[in-house]
Amino acid sequence: MDFPNIDPVALYIGPLPIRWYALAYIAGFLAGWKFCLYLAGLDKDRRPNKTDIDDFLPWAILGVILGGRFGYVLFYQFELYAANPWEIAQIWHGGMSFHGGISGVIIATAIYSWRRGFGFLNLTDMLACVTPIGIFFGRIANFINGELFGRPSNLPWAVDFPRGGGVTRHPSQLYEAALEGLLLFIILLILSRQLWVRERIGILSGVFLAGYGCARFFVEFFREPDVQIGLIGDMFSMGQILCIPMILGGLGLIIYGLTSGAPKEADKNATAE
Repeated sequence: MDFPNIDPVALYIGPLPIRWYALAYIAGFLAGWKFCLYLAGLDKDRRPNKTDIDDFLPWAILGVILGGRFGYVLFYQFELYAANPWEIAQIWHGGMSFHGGISGVIIATAIYSWRRGFGFLNLTDMLACVTPIGIFFGRIANFINGELFGRPSNLPWAVDFPRGGGVTRHPSQLYEAALEGLLLFIILLILSRQLWVRERIGILSGVFLAGYGCARFFVEFFREPDVQIGLIGDMFSMGQILCIPMILGGLGLIIYGLTSGAPKEADKNATAE
């Protein structure tokens, strides 16, 4: 298949270009925020409530951007940025890590939930349900940009990307959008509507971590490894290595949620400051 060659710039506001990738971030944050408000309304006597969600939005944005950037620097291009540290802040040149972004949000969530006086996992369970929305939009934007493409393939739906070396390749961005984004969102949506799941803190967080980790680990077999790293041990990509602790942590949270029972009444009846 020929690459659709969509302009990565969605529109111009005067001389300022607005890229699809930026719009993907904005759409992910806005849709995630609205869905978190919906989830908060399902259990009105529990924290976090709608006010907590509204106040957390800038924390989430900061966690994603800072965590995503430093994760990319640390895991994928450490030597380059160690030699040119002033380029770390130049995020408009690209370079964000999903695993770093998740780490940044986890840190922001831990600090915020502690400051507001409710359980850390109460908030991560909500965030787990909305994160696939951002992943979906982000991977579609990756496809539009013709980046993070897959390995060579002769399948009928393989795409000839402009920077793909003149060979058709797996559209791995779309595989990720479908599995890590759409499918995982549907699974978490169904689970989040079950009262017994919402009452067992940690299950939704665990399903997201394990589900994303498994989906990403699988898709990495079709995605072109980062050229500066290649395959570690001639077998696995850096993305797959980083997914292993996600899968193990997710399984641990699912077991914790299933065995710890419903949350304490004190958590249910807490009110906003």
